[in-house]
Amino acid sequence: MSQSQGKLSRRTLFAGAGTAGAVAAVASLMPAAKPVEQAAPEPKVAPAKGGGYHLSEHVKHYYQTTRL
Repeated sequence: MSQSQGKLSRRTLFAGAGTAGAVAAVASLMPAAKPVEQAAPEPKVAPAKGGGYHLSEHVKHYYQTTRL
C-alpha cells in the first residue's frame, strides 16, 4: 500500500464531492435571513434652559463600575 501523498484517491474525491453537494442542498433549503426593521425612537426635545442631562441606563452602568 505505497501510495503517494500528492495523489487523490477516488474515495477521497467522491467523499469531497458528496460533502459539497450536501452542504449546497442544506444551504438552498434554509430560509434567507431577512433584516428586522426597528422603529427609531423619537428624539427628545432639548429643554429651553439647558439641563439636558438625564440618568440613563448607560450612565447607571458607568456609576456601578466606578464603585470601590
